[in-house]
Amino acid sequence: MSDFPPVPLTLEGASTLHQFFRFDWKAWRGVPDGERARMVKEATALLSGLETDSAGKVHTALFSELGHKGDLILLHFRDSFEALNRVELALAQAALYDFLDLRHSYVSVVELGLYESTRKTYEAAAAKGHAQFSPEWNLEVGAALQRGAEAMKPRLWPAVPDAKYMCFYPMDRKRDEQKNWYMVPFAERQRMMHEHGLIGRRYGDVVRQIITGSIGMDDWEWGVDLFADDPVVFKKLIYEMRFDEVSAEFALFGQFFLALRLPIDNLAGWVEGKL
Repeated sequence: MSDFPPVPLTLEGASTLHQFFRFDWKAWRGVPDGERARMVKEATALLSGLETDSAGKVHTALFSELGHKGDLILLHFRDSFEALNRVELALAQAALYDFLDLRHSYVSVVELGLYESTRKTYEAAAAKGHAQFSPEWNLEVGAALQRGAEAMKPRLWPAVPDAKYMCFYPMDRKRDEQKNWYMVPFAERQRMMHEHGLIGRRYGDVVRQIITGSIGMDDWEWGVDLFADDPVVFKKLIYEMRFDEVSAEFALFGQFFLALRLPIDNLAGWVEGKL
């Protein structure tokens, strides 16, 4: 594998936006009851219109955030970044938006890493005598990616999972003088990622995981969304992964965000301090 390109192939799907808001409770309490009701009704109608796509799949979800980092999280999956930008602009027109302080956001795209199939694809192209990056090589690789994209379509274009809790965090791979993931030989990275993936699969019956790539799009390299009905499994999964080689040796993590799913119809209760 040392003669092959070091970059693993990836499949990309839904354009993704996370929005993290602080709600201005003090200003909100100064608004007359009738005006508050009107604004909530307008916002609920707007969010309900954004919630599902034409097929009825949930691609915008609202969450009530725990802790000091914020109050509300909006998660959006769309078929393009233009569509995400339209969502941002639509939300900004709502009167309730004046009480939302956007403290953080994350832009990325659903990504499936293909370490296993990358090796097979490169080996198949080489076995046919194709020179790297020649038209024939590119055609072979492109055909493999197209087959993969079709097979993985449900994972590339997900609905927001129907779970009670969400955990989100961004992460990088180390690239410093002592540890640089991008200088590790392909075969070693493949081995480590395979072992890393085995841990996640053991939790597959209780945790839904969606990985998004953000290199060149945001400040971190990947975003990780975990969904489950029991938030303690987030702790167990992430703790176990800390002992895994790829995490212990090469991972850097950003802030963690934990939130409860907030049905859009419950927004009126939420602004009154009720879940």
